[in-house]
Amino acid sequence: MSSDLSEAAATAVNQCLHVAPDESIVVVTDDERERIGEALYDAATAVTDDATVLRYPPAEQHGTEPPAPVAAAMAESDVFLAPTTKSLSHTRARGAACDAGARGATLPGITEDVFATGLDADYAAIEAACDDVLAQVAGADEVRVTSPEGTDIALGIGDREWLSDTGMVRDPGDFSNLPAGEVFVAPEAATGTFVVDGTMMPHGLLDEGEELAFEVEDGLVTAIDDDAVRADVEAAAESVGDAAYNLAELGIGTNVGVDELVGSVLLDEKAGGTVHIAIGDDAGIGGETDAPIHLDGILRNPTVYADGDEIELPTA
Repeated sequence: MSSDLSEAAATAVNQCLHVAPDESIVVVTDDERERIGEALYDAATAVTDDATVLRYPPAEQHGTEPPAPVAAAMAESDVFLAPTTKSLSHTRARGAACDAGARGATLPGITEDVFATGLDADYAAIEAACDDVLAQVAGADEVRVTSPEGTDIALGIGDREWLSDTGMVRDPGDFSNLPAGEVFVAPEAATGTFVVDGTMMPHGLLDEGEELAFEVEDGLVTAIDDDAVRADVEAAAESVGDAAYNLAELGIGTNVGVDELVGSVLLDEKAGGTVHIAIGDDAGIGGETDAPIHLDGILRNPTVYADGDEIELPTA
């Protein structure tokens, strides 16, 4: 195992999750992320004798529920870490584990390079940036996002709670993505246009000048100008209907250590100074829409207003 993976794994286990010798931890991974899973397992066994690693075949879509034994193990552990090809962040299994008192982090789509780079971070600085953004948006009824590429979308927050992903996962039920760094909300309403010019699956990092445009009305995406993204949403809609078109999330990146996009949604959506907007499931982040899809699109140069006042975005 490379020293980079070992060091990143130790950061996750010790600094972010603060695993104690008397705690149980389960590492959930899949066939394509086995080396990262094993690195985390090795770091965990250096701390506690009650460590387990579970591996299963990669899911086909983000938000797909893991096998029942995996879900049960997550709920019965004190701590879980999930480096998987497809995201477990918005699954019922992850939510049930946190409801049962487990604390944990998912690492969806993580690569070895992103793992080594993204965990080499000052999490105290990330936490401070999250606190600053949260103070600026908390209590706002409406948030508006614009960009030079044509984004102009108004999002009604309603009674939804802004959440903060600092990477510090210390208390029972706490949850984070790793690498961390965002403040986000599942809006109650949204109308307008957003234009992705950063990273979005299934494309990854977009070429310079490439843009994906989305029209939104009454909280639903009504037009997608990209064939590949549209196909993914339409496939999800076959089972859940309009829920697949839900405008699910507004997120503000607060990782001041990320100064360029690399094509990993997991890392790029955390980059300081960016915004990401997601389609599909939001039940795992305070919304009410249950869908087998959650697609984040990253905007490189947004301006964000909270009740008309421009907020100051953190930058690297």
